[in-house]
Amino acid sequence: MGNKAVRLKDIALKANVSVGTVDRVLHNRGRVSEPVRQKVLLMMEELAYEPNLMARTLGANRSYQLAAIQPDPTLDPYWQAPWEGIEQAARELKPYRVTLSMYPYDLGQVNSFLEQAGQATAARPDGILIAPLFYRESLAFFQRWQQGRIPYVLFNTHIAELPYLSYVGQDSYQSGFLAGKLAQLGQAEGGTFLVAHIAEDLANSLHVTQKEQGFRDYFAQRAAERGSPGPAYKVRSIALPSPAEPAFARQLNQLLDEEGPRLKGIFVSTSKAYEIAPYLQAYHREDIRLVGYDLLERNRHFLREGIIDFLINQNPKQQGYRGICALADQLIFKKEIAPVTYLPLDIITKENLQYYI
Repeated sequence: MGNKAVRLKDIALKANVSVGTVDRVLHNRGRVSEPVRQKVLLMMEELAYEPNLMARTLGANRSYQLAAIQPDPTLDPYWQAPWEGIEQAARELKPYRVTLSMYPYDLGQVNSFLEQAGQATAARPDGILIAPLFYRESLAFFQRWQQGRIPYVLFNTHIAELPYLSYVGQDSYQSGFLAGKLAQLGQAEGGTFLVAHIAEDLANSLHVTQKEQGFRDYFAQRAAERGSPGPAYKVRSIALPSPAEPAFARQLNQLLDEEGPRLKGIFVSTSKAYEIAPYLQAYHREDIRLVGYDLLERNRHFLREGIIDFLINQNPKQQGYRGICALADQLIFKKEIAPVTYLPLDIITKENLQYYI
């Protein structure tokens, strides 16, 4: 039918049924015999019928209130990208009577998370997007939302046992496994490979511990494949405090002195590889393979300088954007939602950086 929009009347004529029958099949209501239903569906497919979602939504005269709970981007620059993705999705959904409220929390203060998640819950939104970095404290909210039949989407951190609507983000374990391969790539000899956690509550941060497990499993698998006598791989992990604390420099310097030339690679489990890079410069240890996450400006600087060797891009803007879209697809457009959407793990080097910024 060319570029002309297909109408219910066109489908009815093609299927030799009434417009009312087509409407009942389209909205899955009323009594329609199975042979007739299949005939109508076939005609819809042949005519490439696409329902006017906006007209249907506006005709329903229904508005939707969504909530997004994530760390405050003014306190941690990583969270600016998902914030922008969330806002972009909200702008695109405005014609469908969707409004969005943001609830940013201080990643370093559990009480801030509790306050913001409490405010979001009290607002009784139709759907919630959350980055649940405080695992233990999130559980009570998930239970309340489930009891209140409020669908919620997780991003950044996957908690597999929850009855969430969907998860959007990285495969944390696989990204850690990939980081191990990047750290060891091209290094035939054995040595020490370090996982550096910076200002993380490891007992309460599932995505970080999953990354470390993937990193460790890479080297365990590598050792098993090479057999004995193969290169000896030693994997260490270190939980560093905030870089603003004197203990950060003291612990990192001590480790560099202890391991010396045996240290072959460092994997920073968050977006803060730029905090490690200056120490490698000061020790003239540019030979240490440094792997981190995300295209923050300071990370990009050290990538160009050759101090950071690889960055794994977690597509944070897409995480926020697709998370809100998943809620809209469920609530407004009545689409079937994938329970898990893993985004690509892009490997960024100084040679291909320009194509990602």
